Amino acid sequence: MGIATAAAEKSRVLVVDDEPQITRVLRTVLTSQGYQVRTATEGEAALSSFTEWRPELVITDLYMPHMDGIELCRRIRTMSNVPIIVLSVKGEERSKVEALDCGADDYVTKPFGIDELLARVRAALRRSGGETEIASFDAGDFRVDLEGRRVIARGNEIRLTPKEFDLFVYMARHPNRVITHRTLLEAVWGEASQEQPEYLRVFMGQLRKKLEPDPSNPRYLVTEPWVGYRFNPNG
Repeated sequence: MGIATAAAEKSRVLVVDDEPQITRVLRTVLTSQGYQVRTATEGEAALSSFTEWRPELVITDLYMPHMDGIELCRRIRTMSNVPIIVLSVKGEERSKVEALDCGADDYVTKPFGIDELLARVRAALRRSGGETEIASFDAGDFRVDLEGRRVIARGNEIRLTPKEFDLFVYMARHPNRVITHRTLLEAVWGEASQEQPEYLRVFMGQLRKKLEPDPSNPRYLVTEPWVGYRFNPNG
């Protein structure tokens, strides 16, 4: 058994899709890699399975009967920061952005390559459960708790999704430096993210809403026009 498969053995993945062929293929592929897999064909059943089984990753389609993937993301985010990958078809840009706004961390466009999906699964699980070298650190007006995956801003705990947390931590570890769009995309979403720059715009907007006293006039997460962003730890 390889190292990657052994590491995956304890990882529980919930797959939600109303297309039997998709759930069948994903169950087979993920199980072959050592993941424990459960499937659901719609949102309500997925929520029941989520509450009972507590998966470490959710992969969900966007369009399903009764409860769609966007509402499922929203409901899961009220009780957990588990990584969520959404599946969509080409041309659903608005829906993908809405899903990211509602708490999804990543998306894969159908038809997708198995190798790409597995890479995104590994990356999501690594970011959500990987070991950290230190338990916490201070960054100006913020305290970052890496073990608890929490951010304290001016004495108040700020609720962040896993991807929001990863993005903020990367910037907090590189204060007062201009970080390019490409660098941030690769650091948080991986090398394949260069074709999906809307990730950065959406998540930076979400972070500003949560961390900035005046999101329309940010002083911590500052835009460097045409280049990237700069984190000013003391505003």
